[in-house]
Amino acid sequence: MDGYYTWMLVSASMVLLMTAPGLALFYGGMSRTKSVLNMMMMSFSALGVVGIVYALWGWSMSYSTTFADVDGETGKEIAKLFANPFHQFGLETTDPANYVFVAFQLTFAVITAALISGAVADRLKFSAWLVFLPIWVTLSYFPLAHMVWGGGFLSGVEGGLADLIFSGDGAAEVAPIDYAGGTVVHINAGVAGLVLVLLLGKRLGFGKEPMKPHNLTLTMIGAGLLWFGWFGFNVGSIVNLDAYETETGLVWLNTTLATCAAMMSWLLVERIRDGKGTSLGAASGVVAGLVAITPACGNLVPWSAIVLGLVAGAVCALAVGLKYRFGYDDSLDVVGVHLVGGLVGTVGVGFLASNDLGLLTGGDGKQLLVQVVVALFAMVWSAVATLVVGLAIKYTIGLRLDPEDEVEGIDFVEHGESAYDLGTGGGARRASLLTSTAPEGHSA
Repeated sequence: MDGYYTWMLVSASMVLLMTAPGLALFYGGMSRTKSVLNMMMMSFSALGVVGIVYALWGWSMSYSTTFADVDGETGKEIAKLFANPFHQFGLETTDPANYVFVAFQLTFAVITAALISGAVADRLKFSAWLVFLPIWVTLSYFPLAHMVWGGGFLSGVEGGLADLIFSGDGAAEVAPIDYAGGTVVHINAGVAGLVLVLLLGKRLGFGKEPMKPHNLTLTMIGAGLLWFGWFGFNVGSIVNLDAYETETGLVWLNTTLATCAAMMSWLLVERIRDGKGTSLGAASGVVAGLVAITPACGNLVPWSAIVLGLVAGAVCALAVGLKYRFGYDDSLDVVGVHLVGGLVGTVGVGFLASNDLGLLTGGDGKQLLVQVVVALFAMVWSAVATLVVGLAIKYTIGLRLDPEDEVEGIDFVEHGESAYDLGTGGGARRASLLTSTAPEGHSA
C-alpha cells in the first residue's frame, strides 16, 4: 500500500514536470525568438491558475458527488467547502491518502490547458489567456473528466452512452475506453486550439514568410522530458490496487513501443516526402506516439501498440500540413498532433483492443462504434465550450494583440523582456571593461 501511494506521488510529480519545464521547452523552442518567453509563460501560468482552480472546485466537479447529485443539500455541501478540506475535495473519508489522487488529477488538468497554448503562439493577449484558463477548464475539462472518469455519461455506467447506443444489450462489455486521456486531454485540447485559432485569425505573414522554430535544441530537450513524464501520465493512471501489480509493466511497455514506432514512421514520411528526416520531425513523432497510446495503453498488447504508433506517426506527420491547405494558423501543430493523435488513439483502440474487443482482434465492431461516438461527443463538447469562452473574451477584453505589437514581438509587449540579449556585443563590452580598469602601464 505504501509503495502504491509513493508511486502515485512520483507519477504526479512526473506529470507536473511534463508541463514545466517539459512542454514549456518543447513549445518554446518551436516558437520564434520574439515570442519564446510568452510561450513558456503560458505553460507556467497554466500551472499557476489551473492548479488553484482545481483545488477549489475542479476535483469536486470531476469526481465528487457534491455537484453530481441533486439531493436538495447542495447549498449545505457548498458551505462545507470552506469548513473542512476533505469536503472541499468531495471525499467520503478523512484518510489523508486521498489527497494523493487529488494531486495526480490536478496535474492532468494543468497540462491539458497548457497544450492549447501552442496553437495560438505570437498573437493571443496574455491577459486573455489568464481569463480563458479558469473558465475553459470549468466548462470543458472538468465536465468531460467527470463524464469519462468520474462515473458520468461516457464512463460505461448504467444509463450512459453504451446503454443509449445498444439499448442496454451488452453495454457493460463495451464501455468506452479512455485509459489516460485521449478524449479528456488530447481531443479536448486539440479542438479548443482549433476554435481559438479560427477566432484569432492568422499570424501576420502566415504563409508568406518563414516562421521557423528558433531553437530546436530546446524542443528536443522538451520532447525528452515529455517522454519521461508520460510514464507518470500513463502508468500512474492505474488507480486501483487490483491492477497496480498486473498492468504497470504492460502500460509502460506499450507507451514506449508506440512512441518509438511513431517517431520512426514520422521520420519515414519526412524522408519520402522531403528527402530528409528532421529533428523537429523526431520530436513531433515522439509526442504523436505518446498522444495516441494514451487512451489505449492498458488495452493493447505490445504488437498492437507498435501498430498504433506506426499509424499515429504517419497520420500526424501528414496532418500537420493541413493548416496550409485549409488556411488555419495552428502555430505549433496542436491540431495536427493532439487532435489527430487523440483521434487515432481513441478510435484505434476500437480496432486493436485486446480481450476480443477490437474489430481486428475478434470483436464484433461494438467497441469501435462506441469509440467513434465518444470521440465525436468530446469534439462537439469542447468546440461549444471553447466557442462560448472565446467569444465572451473576444467581445470584452479582446483576444488578439494589436498588429503593431505583434510585429514588435509578444515577449517585449506583454512581459517587457526578451529571451536573448542580442543587442549587445558581449566580447566588445568585456574588452572595453578590461581596458578601462587595467592598471596604468599595463595592457588589457
